[in-house]
Amino acid sequence: MDKGYIHIYTGNGKGKTTAAFGLAVRALLSGKSVFIGQFVKDMKYNETKLDEHFENIIIKQLGNGCFIDRVPDNEDIVSAKEGLKECGSILTSGDYDLVILDEITIALYFKLFNTNDVINILKNKSYKTEVVLTGRYSPTELINMADLVTEMVEIKHYYSQGVLSRDGFDH
Repeated sequence: MDKGYIHIYTGNGKGKTTAAFGLAVRALLSGKSVFIGQFVKDMKYNETKLDEHFENIIIKQLGNGCFIDRVPDNEDIVSAKEGLKECGSILTSGDYDLVILDEITIALYFKLFNTNDVINILKNKSYKTEVVLTGRYSPTELINMADLVTEMVEIKHYYSQGVLSRDGFDH
């Protein structure tokens, strides 16, 4: 049985979620099963439509959404912790070949749960399950635990020129 590795896609550059979803497509096209849990996201982005095109994928938005314009409250913390617990069960089950925990490091940054909680679910994952964690501000403890770490670095972005999110390219 092949070992499932732990990937982290982090950094301030664009493309972390996109890279994770690209890996999901690759896995799906090879007949593998995929679970994607999205923390601190509540919009239905174009990539969340993958489940309309593939049978072996579940995409679930966990928690109560984004914190761009508000401070997380107790309800956000409870909801995120429930989502993390569900992801822990999914990782332990071995039912999925690939599990993506999208924006999980942002949930850590906002203190919705702590790094040790994430480390514990990763330590208990099924041997064969491949895991991807995405988001800015990945803690050193997770980076040290991971088998593959990619940092997306923003060199230049059209957003700074006033170009907003574009359908099909940015969401």
